[in-house]
Amino acid sequence: MLLIPGTPDRAAASPLRIRLVAAAAAVVTVGAGLGLRAAAGGDVAKYGGDALYTVLLLTLVVVIAPRTRPSRAAVIALATSWAIEFLQLSPVPAELARQSLVARLVLGSTFNAPDLPWYAVGAAAGWLVHTSVLRCGVGGRCPGGKGSSFSAKL
Repeated sequence: MLLIPGTPDRAAASPLRIRLVAAAAAVVTVGAGLGLRAAAGGDVAKYGGDALYTVLLLTLVVVIAPRTRPSRAAVIALATSWAIEFLQLSPVPAELARQSLVARLVLGSTFNAPDLPWYAVGAAAGWLVHTSVLRCGVGGRCPGGKGSSFSAKL
């Protein structure tokens, strides 16, 4: 069972609490993506956005399935990112993107192979944050401090 420090007696956090933290993380991720677009340009914005896209998918996986282990959430987010990227080899996303801004933001429009490793970077970053939150709580204070024997089933 996944444990979240800060809950009474380190009991398992409720699915509602996990969903709320994941939803907040999704909002922060969208804000980070918009901020990145505003502050940076070129490859930094492009590939940073790719990584954040996968982080966002990971947070949405946790909102939908709050008991999902970090590794599984990361794999699902990465597989979804890659599937959407490969879908761009067909004309469907480009056509939908012409008709809808939302479709363009969610599906993209053209395949770009260099995006693929950046999705993996996002999945790894999301896994790391998710694992850290489960172990140390949202504030980052791990039970027992350094050398603690606390561990969560990941």
